Amino acid sequence: MSFAENLKKYREKKDMSQAQLAAAVGITQPTIAQYEKGLKLPTVVTAAEIAKRLGTTCENLVDSNEMR
Repeated sequence: MSFAENLKKYREKKDMSQAQLAAAVGITQPTIAQYEKGLKLPTVVTAAEIAKRLGTTCENLVDSNEMR
């Protein structure tokens, strides 16, 4: 799976909307949407914050294998 797919799956697993995740991370909802569509990648700092808010690691978000 791609970062975009993993991000969406982890976000949905946490039952969070794009807007809720964006607010928790300090970015905008359209930015989360761009990440989930694969149009944009976050900085390392933003990716780490996203992973923290989703209760996972950056490694899991970028892992091309199925979610664990």
